[in-house]
Amino acid sequence: MGRKAGITEAQLLDLARFEDSLAFDAAERLVLRLTVALTKTPANVDDQLFDALREQFSEPQLVELATAIAWENYRARFNRTFGILAEVSRKARFVRCRSLKGCWRTKAAAEIQPPASMSPGTKQSCSAR
Repeated sequence: MGRKAGITEAQLLDLARFEDSLAFDAAERLVLRLTVALTKTPANVDDQLFDALREQFSEPQLVELATAIAWENYRARFNRTFGILAEVSRKARFVRCRSLKGCWRTKAAAEIQPPASMSPGTKQSCSAR
């Protein structure tokens, strides 16, 4: 997915050290700093970072960046709650999810539906594997 969006192999390899990598330009490093800041708990964008972002990006661009980062954080935290892990197959995309009964099942991504209702704290064993 990243490669189709134009992310290079060098950027993928250097992502964890983006601050020192020559694979990223100044604008990309700013976006990655924003991503790190918004991913932390609690999220905090200091004035210095915000001012640097305002110099590089328009207000609509910043809104779009913040929205995309927040959405990905939401999805990651939601997926962790239910143990949903993406798995890619040659024929189809599958997810491994924890059912509300606590067992793990692999289903086609299209089959995963949010529960109609859920009793918080309910734990049951899964007999069907």
